[in-house]
Parts: sequence; C-alpha cells; structure tokens
Amino acid sequence: MEQTYNWPDLTPPVADQKPYDTGMHGDVRIDEYYWMADFFSEGPDSDKVVGYLNEENTYKDAMMAGTKQFQENLFAEMKGRIKEKDESVPVFKNGYFYYTRSEEGEQYYKYCRKKGSLDAPEEMILDVDLMAKDHAYYSATGFNISPDNKLLAYGVDTVSRRQYTIFIKNLETGETYADSIFPASGGSVWGNDNRTLFYTATNPKTLLSEEIKRHALGQNSSEDVVVYKENDNSNYIGVGKTKSGKYIIIGSSATVSSEYYLLDADQPEGEFTVFQERIKDVLYDIDHQNDKFLVVTNQDALNFKLMETPLDKTGVENWTEVIPTSADVLIEGIEVFEKYLVVTERKNGLLQLRIRNNETNSEYYVDFGEPAYAAYVGSNPEYTSETLRYYYTSLTTPGSTYDYNMISKEKELLKRQEVVGGYDPELYVTERLYATSYDGLNIPISLVYKKGIVLDGNAPLLLYAYGSYGNSMDAGFSTNRLSLLNRGFIFAIAHVRGGQEMGRQWYEDGKLFKKKNTFSDFISCAEYLIEKQYTSPAHLFAEGGSAGGLLMGAIANLRPDLWRGVLADVPFVDVVTTMLDESIPLTTNEFDEWGNPKNKESYDYMKSYSPYDNVEKKDYPNMLVTTGLHDSQVQYFEPAKWVARLRTHKTDKNVLLLQTNMEAGHGGASGRFEYLKEIALQYAFMFTLEGIGQ
Repeated sequence: MEQTYNWPDLTPPVADQKPYDTGMHGDVRIDEYYWMADFFSEGPDSDKVVGYLNEENTYKDAMMAGTKQFQENLFAEMKGRIKEKDESVPVFKNGYFYYTRSEEGEQYYKYCRKKGSLDAPEEMILDVDLMAKDHAYYSATGFNISPDNKLLAYGVDTVSRRQYTIFIKNLETGETYADSIFPASGGSVWGNDNRTLFYTATNPKTLLSEEIKRHALGQNSSEDVVVYKENDNSNYIGVGKTKSGKYIIIGSSATVSSEYYLLDADQPEGEFTVFQERIKDVLYDIDHQNDKFLVVTNQDALNFKLMETPLDKTGVENWTEVIPTSADVLIEGIEVFEKYLVVTERKNGLLQLRIRNNETNSEYYVDFGEPAYAAYVGSNPEYTSETLRYYYTSLTTPGSTYDYNMISKEKELLKRQEVVGGYDPELYVTERLYATSYDGLNIPISLVYKKGIVLDGNAPLLLYAYGSYGNSMDAGFSTNRLSLLNRGFIFAIAHVRGGQEMGRQWYEDGKLFKKKNTFSDFISCAEYLIEKQYTSPAHLFAEGGSAGGLLMGAIANLRPDLWRGVLADVPFVDVVTTMLDESIPLTTNEFDEWGNPKNKESYDYMKSYSPYDNVEKKDYPNMLVTTGLHDSQVQYFEPAKWVARLRTHKTDKNVLLLQTNMEAGHGGASGRFEYLKEIALQYAFMFTLEGIGQ
C-alpha cells in the first residue's frame, strides 16, 4: 500500500516565542511557550492562547479536508454498530431492580428502576437526555440511593473539569431539593438515617480532594461539617460504604501508602476512628464481612496478601493471614458476600476469579476457556446474594455479562454486546506473543487481525500501550476497532512495564527512576513485530493517551524511524514543568509515580526523558496530537507547547496536526456518539497515510 493522498501544501501556524527559564538546581531550562498556560490563570496572553488553538484547529481541518467525507462515513459506520435503543442488565439492590435505557438518536441515558419485579411499573430516576439538552458537555455521576429508597444524590459537571455539583432528588415526589453542593468529586454516601450525606470536597484550583464533609438534608452547604481533612497533598481521599451497609469508610491513599477511618452508619453524627494509621510504603484496603474485617495489603507481600481482623481490634498487630502472598499471583481485590468471598487475581498477565465458601472453606476458580481475555467482577451490591455478576470480554468476544451461581457453579449469559449489522468472531484471529526487552524480560503482546492477512511485513499495524500507575491494559473487544481490522489493520496491545499485568514488580519497574523501561519495552515490542513480519516501519503506527501519551512522546524522540505515524491522545509531555507546579491539578498526587523534581536527582532523570525537553532538530514521524481545553488531568498547554516546539525543530515534511476540543476535557466529548468523531479523525489520519480511501 503506497501513499496516494496528496496532503495540501499549507503553512502551519507559528506560535510566538517568549523565552522563560523554568530550570532549577543551577540548570537553565528555557521554555519559549510557557505563556500558553495563561488561559486558566486569565493572564495577559489568555486570548492569544485561544487564538493559537483555533489556528491549529483550522490548519488541521484544512489538512484533513480531503478526508471530510471519509470521516463522516467512518463516524456513521462506527455509530451504526451501536445498538441505539438498548437497555442494561438490571441490578438488584435493596428491593429494586436498577437499569439504564438508551433511546434512538439520543446521546445520554435514562436511569430507571422497578420495585420487586421486572414486571413492575418503571420509575424514571433521572432522564439525562433531558437534563443535558442545553449543554455542550454534560456528565452525571455518583448515583447514590438512600437506604429507605426514597432519595437520590447525584453529581453533575457541565464543564469537563471533573468538579461536580451534588443534587438531591426525592424519588417519591420527583422534587429536586434546594440542596446544592459544590465543588465536589460527584460521589456521596448516605448515613443509615436517610438524611445525612457524606461527600468529598475538592479544591477549585488544584482539584485535589482535601476534605470529607457531612451534609444534613435541607442545610446550606456552607454549613456542612468537615469530618476529615487530609494534610498530605500527595494523597487522594474518598468516602464509601461497606457492602454490608454497616460502616461508612473514609479512605486516604497515595501510590505507596494508605489509611482508613470507620464510622457506624447507624450513628452518622458520630466520630470516625482510624482503622490502622498509615505506614510508610504499606498499602491496605478493607471491607466488612460478618464478624470481621478483611484486609488486602502489601505489607511484607509484594503481590499482596489477604488478612482478617476482629471488628473491635483493627490495628495491624491483630491481622491474621487468610491467603498468603505469592511470587507469581497478584491479588488485585476482593468482593465480599455474606457467605462467599471472591478474590480477583492476576497470573501470567491474565485475570482470574477465585471463589471461597466461608462455611466450608472450600474454594475454586471460574473457568473462562480462552487464551487471552479480560474478566472483571461486575455490579454486586446485594450482600446476601449467592450469585456473582461478572463481565467477560476478549479481543474477539464482545462484552458479556454473566451471572454465576456460587453454589451450583453454573453460569448464565445475561447479555452480550450486540454488534448491529452482524459480527462473526470466526473471521478474526487473536494471538498472544512475547517480545524480549533490552534486559531479557519477556513483554506480552496481545493482538487481533482479520483472517487472510498475509504476514509479509506489509500489513498496517496499530500498537497501543499505557504503562503507568499500575493500570493493566487487558485484551477487550471494541466495535470501533472493526473499522480498522476490516481494512487490513492489525491491532496490538503492548503490556509494558508500568502496568501491573505481570504482577506488582511489573509496575515497580516502570515508575520513578525505572520509567525508561516503559519506553524500552514498547520499542522492543515494535521491533519484534517488525522482525516477525507482522508489519514494517513503513506501516507501523503507535498510540497512547495521557500517561500513555508521554510514552508516545518518548518513543517519537527515541526511535522516530520506527513509526509511520503516532497518535498522542491528551499526552502528558512536559513532565518537569508540570511536576514543579503544585498549583496545577493533581501534581502533588503524582510524586510517588514520577518523582519530585525539587529533588535534583529526580529533576535530572525526568528531564532526561520528558518529551518536551528532548525535542531535537531531526526527522519525526507523522503525528496527530489531541487535547481538550478544559482537561483537568493533562492541561491543554502541554500538548500545545509540544506541537509548537516540534514545528520549529522537525526537519522532515511529515504531517503534524493538533486537534483541541474547545468544549471538553480529559475524557473527550460527552454523550454516546460524539467521541466517535474523534476516533474517525484518527482512523482517517492513519488510513490516509496508508493510501486507504474508503
């Protein structure tokens, strides 16, 4: 496939340069585009920032003008696979079946319930389609029903900065109360008195979660009581409730340590007590089961272990072992039932569900029967249930919801994601490969392609990875991806270090002073796929978003020769500047992941790989960079500055485009279909480079 599309001969925007020294430790570090951060600070260049982003959008539109119809066709094709009128599998909780409905042509959902039976009349809890109709962006989240089933608390964000206003609705009368709580994280927890609400308050500037507050129904939120204040700005905090309904829990956690506080949910005006004070480099998580608390911890257990402790003696000295740690099995979490315990484990990169019967102490694993897949515990809010709801998918199996009877071990498929227009998994091949990284470690690769592709190095291939925060990228199905596969693309996931696919050490070896392993692993996977003739540098594309966008920036600097094109989605590319600015949202929460550049050793290491700092005068691959003006996770100015610097340094004639969604944030457009336009743009970009015109 040779390139047949002639890109327009247009001059890209040129951003003004205003040199500003952002260095420290005696290092001069000139940032000529530092002024681009002025939008949120409403500085002197605020209007100029918006002007520049609009110029880049105009340039992108002009460069991609010849693909406009193709993009519209791709959007229609992907949207056409989605069942527009659909309904989720009902979840039973406290006497009601809860579910969502979507209607033809509508972007959002209707949240509904039925009392006691699926044959009962439908109650509409929230009609988000109606609520969102006058907003360019709309997110409703944190749905929280009071124990007496009469009140709903929920959060709304209309800006995409992940700062929510919490509202309370009476489900019997339909009235939305005057109570309005802002700024909050969106989620909340009811006390068992049905009138006390606990929530996480956020800082409007840094967006950090700083306080847990208690709100009484009908009270002005300015009078809400602070029940917990976090003094360590590297910790995230939140509030939840045990599945048993007996305890309200406040959690405070950083990347490497955590701490929990308890309150009897029947006494919502009581005092929270510490479960176990934070211990340096020790993570633990808790839940309540009958006469004990269960604790998942990494104390002296790299891959975590399961402990238990009495209700009245929760300190670490009282913890006793239930499941020991293992060298090759990572304990990821637990799901508690009155009579059962479900443990999510990860072995050889794959998830497995281990079920323990509390009464007999017998245990077994759920059998899935595929070589590469993803299986997650689903929504199981009912403490006394003897049925486990889980979700299963693979690169060729659409998302499937199962109920698993923990007594009979029989499973029932409740729903499989419908691909409108038809889908035959037998037409596709999925494989699990292993590439060898520079230090001899085997890096797993999951890939999928359509049968019949000749593996002679000429197939286009999109290699995706994330590689940070211990987030594992499991092999799941995507209807959108069919638009790639059906046009001859191979899709591959590189399970690089920084994720947790191969256990906790996999994560530890991809952060802080070992971050460069993430980049080396990805490059090794690319070289392996080229060596085995799945593709070649003329047809190889790379994609990653957010921290995965950092990976994209790094591999574009390190090995620009390997890629025909790079897709960098909301990329974290100016690592040092961001981590030096503690007023930027979330910076202080990230020190355990990247390091604190106020420490010279961390500064030097971060600067040595930060994509923005390492742009050089050389050829770069074709690149499409996306961002959102209201992004709260990776601020818009990081990708904007990076593109501006690339424009003045790159010595090639390859295409470099910046797309800024002026109405959205980190997650892109809201609604069920709008995000597909961004995917259509990315696909059209790659197809154009491959000479695929339809």
